[in-house]
This record gives sequence, structure tokens and C-alpha cells, in this order.
Amino acid sequence: MVTGAGRGIGREHALLLAREGAAVVVNDLGGDNDGTGADAGPAQQVVDEIVAAGGTAVANTSNVATWAGAEQLVDQAIEEFGGLHILVNNAGILRDAFIAGMTEEQWDAVIAVHLKGHAACLQHAAAYWKGRSKAGDEVAASVINTASASGTFMPNAGQANYGAAKAGIAAMTLVAADELERYGVRVNAIAPIARTRLTLATPGMGALFAQEIPAGEFDPFAPSNIAPLVGYLASEKTTVTGKVFAVQGGAITELIGWQGGRTIETDGPWEIDDIADQLVRKEA
Repeated sequence: MVTGAGRGIGREHALLLAREGAAVVVNDLGGDNDGTGADAGPAQQVVDEIVAAGGTAVANTSNVATWAGAEQLVDQAIEEFGGLHILVNNAGILRDAFIAGMTEEQWDAVIAVHLKGHAACLQHAAAYWKGRSKAGDEVAASVINTASASGTFMPNAGQANYGAAKAGIAAMTLVAADELERYGVRVNAIAPIARTRLTLATPGMGALFAQEIPAGEFDPFAPSNIAPLVGYLASEKTTVTGKVFAVQGGAITELIGWQGGRTIETDGPWEIDDIADQLVRKEA
């Protein structure tokens, strides 16, 4: 089950998983970059491509930003193929704005699709896997979430909503990995950098991703570079869980997250001036 699989990185995930023998539910609402509108075409086109290549796939246009939409998507996977083994949360939108001018709608829309969309699909899939495990079945399932450089190691001005959602996804991945391991479920996340319609629309980044790559040369920003890591993390032979990986071109880097830095201490209650003196002294 791959969300946001009608275009870009999600499409590459769906195609690779199908080539590897998975029956794929291709989910895509078919909206614009900002999440408005809907079109069944993108999801169906990917399904047609998979089927034409000899694979198995069905389309789904549920809105994963709603609990009900995510439930319908999980139910369809189980009804169509008799079970669910892989969940790739990938759907996303952009509504960039600087904080001082950001509207409530811009904030809510991005948080809903990215963070709530991940959580909704994860919740319904987790409930299914927990039920199977409690019934005595052996579960071997994998979740791959999609974080971002913007929410981890490379904050981007104008993306407070997007960065916050992606940072939340990275944190949720670690919590979910801890919770679901007992049921036979592994949970990891990727933070991809690739050329997509969203990155091309990101201020300050469009020119970088739009550069021409000479024919026959390796394209470091091709979205197809991201899918092999997802294929590896999805495999039931993989034991990795609770990890976040940055991936771009030919490089994969494990992200370690927040770590303790310098420490200042006192033997009694803190005084503001003491904090200032110690911080300045430590800085120097």
C-alpha cells in the first residue's frame, strides 16, 4: 500500500514493489501541489503501467488526511489481496509561507496530509496487524514513512508547517517502531531528496532540481534513486527498525536525531545571571 503513488517518488515506490512481486494498492487523491482538487487519473495510470508490465495493482483515491479515508484504504488492501504486509506513507502537499504571514488554513492543510495522513494509515494498519498477532498469526510487516531534510537536518525558510510535520513523522516513526515490534512490525522512515513537482515548486530549490542532466549520465535527483531503499526496508528479510535514513542520488545516510550537547550545572537553584555567565563562558 503506497500513498501519494500517482506521481514522483511514490510512483517509483509502487513500480519497484510491483516488480519485486508485491500486489500494490496505488493510492493518490490526484490533487494539485497544494492539496486542492482531485483526479483519479494519476493512480489509475500507475496501475495500468504495473499491469502492462505483468504486475498486480489496484487504484485507490481515498483522502488519507481523514481517519475514514485511511480506514477505507487499509480495508481495500485486505479485501483485494487478503492481507497487508507493507505500508509506504508518502502522500504530501506544500503550502509554503513565512511564519508571520502563514494562515491557519495553510498550517492545518499541510499538517493534515503529512502528519495526520501518516498517523491515520499507520493506526488502521497497526490495528489490523495487532489483531492478527493476537489471533496467533505470525506477522512480518513493514512500514516506511516519509520524513524530509526540511524536518530533520536542513530546515528550510518558508516551510514551518512542512518542516514541523516532517519532524513529527520522524519522531512518530521511532515511537511506532518501539510499540509495534512486539506484533512483528518494523517501522522506519526515509528523508528523500529528489526531483518532484513539489521540490520543483519549492522556493530556492527549483533551479537546482531543474538542471539538465546529459543523456547517459547518472541523474542524482531522479526519484527512481529513492525506491531501492524502500524496497530493502519493505523486505521481510530485513531486520532494521526504528531508523531514519536520508537518501539522495547514490548516498544513504542514517540520521541520528537530537543529541545532548554542552552541559552547564549548578549545585543549587539556578539564578538567571548564573545561567548567562555559564552559557557565555561555555560558548567562549
